[in-house]
Amino acid sequence: MVIYMKTTINIPDSLFRELKNLSTSQSVTMKEIIVQALRDLLSSKKSRSTPFKLRDAAVDGSGLQSGISGHDWSSIREKIYEGRGG
Repeated sequence: MVIYMKTTINIPDSLFRELKNLSTSQSVTMKEIIVQALRDLLSSKKSRSTPFKLRDAAVDGSGLQSGISGHDWSSIREKIYEGRGG
């Protein structure tokens, strides 16, 4: 036996109209479409086998340019905008 929880959600009018049109054209209830969409969303989240990993975008180099201190942001900012009119 399936037990349903009744709830209320607010969705934009345009999305509601699309949902209503889809349910009419497919001869199914809006509830069936919403339940299936939620099942699909949740199963796709579970099926992600490996978590997202940000690629290493480090560049090769020898660090900051000479004369720039790692803690002196004003010097770094000046160097970034040097010759750019800013």
